[in-house]
Amino acid sequence: MSETEPITQGIREHLGQFSLHVLLVFATGLTIGSERAVVPVLGRDVLGVESFLVIGSFVVSFGFVKALLNLYAGKWGEEYGRKPVLVLGWATALPLPVILVFAPSWGWITVGNVLLGINQALTWSMAINAKIDLAGPDQRGLAVGIDEAFGYTGVAVGAWITGVIAGRSGLRPEPFYFLAVVVVLAFLISIFLITETVQYAQAEGDEDHHDADLPFDEVLKRATYGDRTLFAAAQAGHVENFVDTLFWIAVPLYLTSQGVGIATVGVVVGVHSAMYFLQIATGGLADRIGRRPPVIWGMFLAGAGVLGMVLVDGYRPWVVLAGASGLGMALLYPNLMTVPSDAAHPSWRASGMGVYRMWRDAGYGVGAILIGLSMEFVSLEAAFYATAFLMFLSGGVVYVWMEETHPDFGTHEPPAPARTAPERSVPDS
Repeated sequence: MSETEPITQGIREHLGQFSLHVLLVFATGLTIGSERAVVPVLGRDVLGVESFLVIGSFVVSFGFVKALLNLYAGKWGEEYGRKPVLVLGWATALPLPVILVFAPSWGWITVGNVLLGINQALTWSMAINAKIDLAGPDQRGLAVGIDEAFGYTGVAVGAWITGVIAGRSGLRPEPFYFLAVVVVLAFLISIFLITETVQYAQAEGDEDHHDADLPFDEVLKRATYGDRTLFAAAQAGHVENFVDTLFWIAVPLYLTSQGVGIATVGVVVGVHSAMYFLQIATGGLADRIGRRPPVIWGMFLAGAGVLGMVLVDGYRPWVVLAGASGLGMALLYPNLMTVPSDAAHPSWRASGMGVYRMWRDAGYGVGAILIGLSMEFVSLEAAFYATAFLMFLSGGVVYVWMEETHPDFGTHEPPAPARTAPERSVPDS
C-alpha cells in the first residue's frame, strides 16, 4: 500500500482478508477444541492420573501462559505488526500433536499445553485485532462477534470430531492426526496468504491524537484498576472463563462418571461451544443497544446453566443446559471484549485489549485450580456449585459498576492518563 493511497475500513471492503482471518480463528478454535473431550479422559483412563487436581494442571499451565502472552501479544502487534506475531503463534503449535500422540506421562501433556497457551494467545489476539483493524469503529462489535463466533464454533467442531474419532478408534493417536492437519494448514495460510493490517489502526489513530501514545504501564493500570468500568469488565472476563474451564475439565469427568460414553461427552461439550456461534448476532446486537445489557444477561444465564447441570439427570437435559450456559457466554463474551476496545485510543487499543485478555485468560489458571480443588476435596458437583456462585457474584459487580461504553450512547468517560509520553515515530507499514 502506498503512502498516498487512502485507507478505507469496512468488512465488505476487505472481505478477502477478513474471511481469511475468520478461517484462521476457526482453526484456532479447532486446535483447542481437539483437547476438550479427549484429553481429561486420556489422563484418567490411559495415563493413570487419579488426582483431579493433577488432571486440572494442564489447564493451569495453559491459562497462565496464555494470560501472560495476551498481555504482550497486543504490544508486539503494535510494534512489529499483526502478521509476524500470527505466524509465530502457529509455529509454536506445530509440536503439539506430536506431544499428544507420544506423551508417556501427564507431565508431557502439561508441557504441551504451554505451547497451546502460546498458540492461542498469539493467534487469537492477532486474529481479533486484525478484524477490528479492517472493520473500523462502525462495525467493531460485529467484527468481534464474528471472530468469537467462528473461533468457538471451531472449539465445538474440534470437540465433536475428536470425540467421534476417539469413540471409534481410541483416545489416541487418531484424534490428534486431525489436529496436526489443522495446525499445518493454518501455519501455511498465515505465511503465504495473510497481509499486514496494523496500518489501518495507525491511520484511525491519526484522526484523533487525544489520549494517544499512552505508556504501556499506564495502559496496564487503567485497564486493571484505574477505571471502574474496565475493572468490572476485567473481573467479569476472569470469572466467566471458569465456565469454559469447567466444560474442559469437570464436565467430561462428571458425565463419564455418570456412565456417559466419550462420543456423547463430545456432543454435550460441543453443544455448549456451538452456542458461541451466536456471537455474530450478539456482537451486532451490542452495536445497536450497547455492551452492558448483553453482558449482564449473559453472566446470569451462564451461571444458571452451569448450576442446572448438576440438578438434572439425563442426556437431553444436560444438552439443553449446556446450550443455555453457552448462550449466556455468547451474550457476554464478545461484548466484554468490546468494552476495552471502545475505551482505548486506536494507538494503544491492542495493548488495552491485551491487558483485558490477560486478566480474562488468567481465569483459566485460577479456575482450573479452584475446580480441581473442589473436585479433589469435596465432590465433582461442588465444582459446578462454586462456578455458578462466582458467576452470579461477578454479574452483580458488572450490574453495579460497569457503565456503558458504546461510542454513540455510552455513559462511560475514560479518565485522563496520569502522565503522557513523548511523541514517538510510527514505523512504516
